[in-house]
Amino acid sequence: MALDVARIRQDFPILHQEMNGHPLVYLDNAATTQKPRQVIQALVEYYEGYNANVHRGIHTLAERATEAYEEARAKIARFIGSPSPNQVVFTRNGTEALNMIAYGWLRHRLRPGDVIVTSGMEHHSNLLPWQQAAQATGAQIKYIELLPDGTLNQEHYDRLLSEGNVRFVAFSGASNVLGTLNPVKEMVAKAHAVGARVAVDAVQVVPHMPVNVVDWDADWIAVAGHKMLAPTGTGFLWGKMELLEEMEPTYFGGSMISEAHLTGAKWAQPPAKFEAGTPNIADFIAFGAAVDYLADLGMENVYAHEKALTEYAWERLSAIDGMRLFGPRQPRAGLISFEVAGIHPHDLSAVLNAEGVAIRVGHHCAQPLMEILDVPATNRASFYIYNTQAEVDRLVESILHAKEFFGA
Repeated sequence: MALDVARIRQDFPILHQEMNGHPLVYLDNAATTQKPRQVIQALVEYYEGYNANVHRGIHTLAERATEAYEEARAKIARFIGSPSPNQVVFTRNGTEALNMIAYGWLRHRLRPGDVIVTSGMEHHSNLLPWQQAAQATGAQIKYIELLPDGTLNQEHYDRLLSEGNVRFVAFSGASNVLGTLNPVKEMVAKAHAVGARVAVDAVQVVPHMPVNVVDWDADWIAVAGHKMLAPTGTGFLWGKMELLEEMEPTYFGGSMISEAHLTGAKWAQPPAKFEAGTPNIADFIAFGAAVDYLADLGMENVYAHEKALTEYAWERLSAIDGMRLFGPRQPRAGLISFEVAGIHPHDLSAVLNAEGVAIRVGHHCAQPLMEILDVPATNRASFYIYNTQAEVDRLVESILHAKEFFGA
């Protein structure tokens, strides 16, 4: 079923404004998405109706807050096909989720000579935690080669796994620069075949298409809530229960213990074990509202809309003289990074902004990938449920204006 984009746009008040004298075109959704009224209203309802701490008091407000907070966890669990809500650990963002794996598992289990396998397409959040863990333990990192079309060289991946001592594999479900959709299920199965554990950075996947964690069979996945209509400061780590039980907590304090004495403490069961202190209650309740919104649309419909829009954008952008598009044409996520010959990406972005078109420019927190691509930066247009072909046309028209302005 096609999305009713006109109706959807009515739910996003921020989209109905002018920017520099032009109607706003927001194409920076891979950085963060806009929030529908339903999510904003969930925040208002919490603070106006039942603001209280969770998992502590037994008064009515505290019980209502706790019930809504845990219901949000249950909604997220259902959204990704988790066998249990207790496998969903709330975090501030995807970065924190990935760091929790590094600090709670890798640093306690890696030994000198062990191997971490990842790739050069990863953004910093899915690279630096593993580098730090390797430095702390004496493990080494090996990188899967990138093919010229921006996909991972699966034959090279096979060779790395066959070289032995691979304890851990981490890769993105979708590249935030190249748009590459990696074959998650197949790559996870290969890693498991050599006894390695696998973390999937699903930040650019879960908001955009159906995901079932049981089908993927990854050991952990990391997701950012603010990239799927939820407030900033939200995300989650999903993990297999036996691994969450093995992991050490990253933060220590209230609510994460089963017992505490002057001589020591015992940890609570997951997910409480990883959620020390008062959590970001209102925003996670609003995260639940965001999941409701996407579930009502249907993730198959969300993916179909983005796929069609991205294909349309690829056709229009690739027809521009001097345009270079990065990553494979299909299959790909709903984003396109590009550069225009003769125009620095920052200059291009500034011209687009002057015409009300908001895109991302820079290294996209993926500086090693920029080095592999041999570019200082790229422009990136990323799409979501409320974007239209008319907005893609505005993007193209603004790029043509920039080419004329710079004589490129």
